[in-house]
Amino acid sequence: MYKKDQSLTPLFDGLLNHAATNPTQFHIPGHKKGSGMDPRFCEFIGENALSIDLINIAPLDDLHHPQGMIREAQDLAADAFGADHTFFSVQGTSGAIMTMIMSVCGPGDKIIVPRNVHKSIMSAIVFSGATPIFIHPEIDSELGISHGITTGAVKKALAAHPDAKGLLVINPTYFGISANLKEIVNLAHSYDVPVLVDEAHGVHIHFHEDLPLSAMQAGADMAATSVHKLGGSLTQSSVLNVKDGLVNPDRVQSIISMLTTTSTSYLLLASLDAARKHLAVNGHDLVDGAVKLAERTRDRINDIPGFTCYGIEMLNDHAIYDMDPTKLTISIKDLGINGYDVETWLREKYQIEVELSDLYNILCIISFGDNEETTDRLIEALTALSEEQLSHIKKGERKHVSVHVPNIPTLALSPRDAFYSETESILLRESAGRVSAEFVMVYPPGIPILIPGEIIEEENLSYIGKNMDAGLPVQGPEDASLTYIRVIREHKPIT
Repeated sequence: MYKKDQSLTPLFDGLLNHAATNPTQFHIPGHKKGSGMDPRFCEFIGENALSIDLINIAPLDDLHHPQGMIREAQDLAADAFGADHTFFSVQGTSGAIMTMIMSVCGPGDKIIVPRNVHKSIMSAIVFSGATPIFIHPEIDSELGISHGITTGAVKKALAAHPDAKGLLVINPTYFGISANLKEIVNLAHSYDVPVLVDEAHGVHIHFHEDLPLSAMQAGADMAATSVHKLGGSLTQSSVLNVKDGLVNPDRVQSIISMLTTTSTSYLLLASLDAARKHLAVNGHDLVDGAVKLAERTRDRINDIPGFTCYGIEMLNDHAIYDMDPTKLTISIKDLGINGYDVETWLREKYQIEVELSDLYNILCIISFGDNEETTDRLIEALTALSEEQLSHIKKGERKHVSVHVPNIPTLALSPRDAFYSETESILLRESAGRVSAEFVMVYPPGIPILIPGEIIEEENLSYIGKNMDAGLPVQGPEDASLTYIRVIREHKPIT
């Protein structure tokens, strides 16, 4: 299956061997293996971790120009993920996503993207000066969330914009939904358009045949893959997988280096090396256990009044072509409260933290770090909440909650032009009809309600207000209170 010995961890072992020599350090970091930091913090972190919190001295290689142990670790990762090249990212998947886009797009270049993209994608479009060609994702009227893009929509976009420099696909989405990625890749490649995949929530899918195809398995050209989310590495560590052909790997190395700190964290890098080994050697069995646990948990949730946890019955041949069952999207609209209320109740009553909540759902992730004990606690808590909440609702009084997702606003200016335009700050409630100069999003998941350059509509303002009233974390504008928003300044004609 693999060409290389995936049981090796050259980077992690190299760091351990270096630390074992107990060198006297006259270089940064200044804590010098912990002796120069707050004792309480030092004791908590531990000597082992601090001994390999190092910098790119000669024996340890350099992420910006890898020739030794980092190069070996990245080559092993490329073999594990089916890529021709893998680049480690200590700037999270956001850094890898920005690298993908800036590697293929410059000012004025077109890039085809779904509108339900993460803020890092829109940030990269602003930085690169690219022009987004939006594909509207399929909206789920039951859950109030966006799914994938259809092959039909991709075909239309490519036919209309054959000069696009890239097509970006989310696979899988935050909620675990995948489109027909292989067919989308084939369509794009027929136009010589590279396919860039936001695989932030799909590191594990590559290692099990019952999960959606990974980006590399589908033949995509680049994939920003978040190892820390579901693959066992430390938070902020990710990889960028690249295939030869339509993308220049030397250009990718140059861009990722521009976006990466020169003080790269060897703790993060070592965790990527170790996580890759764990996935390659044990991943199939680990993912298999997580999938089975998730399916049992889904069935149990569906037995609790007031909750619905959708599964493979959602699948179709379009935007919901496949799904990752380890993502539990739990609809709570029949309880008469919103998702944020449920999230807060679970935290305060059971010390349970969910991945996200929105107006109509909560999202729980099952990974190979879970077991029957953790899922039993979730079922216990949801059962208690159901009994408590439904006891207040008399028989026959349960009302159907209508799900509303606003229309995508019209893009009047490129995001870059809007971001760098002359702006003014006005009351958010009076901004309908104006062109936004800022992002507005609920984070997580970080999908913008508004992006720079879009015309603000009353419907968007109503949706923002609904999320704020529910206590959801709406963010983006300079004014954290969201009383004001920056819009493009309007100049009155000279008479």
